[in-house]
Amino acid sequence: MKAEIHPDYHTITVKMTDGTEYQTRTTWGAEGDVMTLDIDPTSHPAWNGGSSRLMDTGGRVSKFKNKYAGLGF
Repeated sequence: MKAEIHPDYHTITVKMTDGTEYQTRTTWGAEGDVMTLDIDPTSHPAWNGGSSRLMDTGGRVSKFKNKYAGLGF
């Protein structure tokens, strides 16, 4: 393997939507950073059978619905 061509591989903390945290190794961020998830397997309908709704944290879903509200098929 060539030296100094690979990204830094370090440990970060991942914080789930329900507040639980776990440690993992990644090339994202820097050593000790915390990655806070907006969507994870506990809150996404694809993983929980569609029983919960996505949270619109950035207003993108409501903006999309308003933009295409009059477009009926």
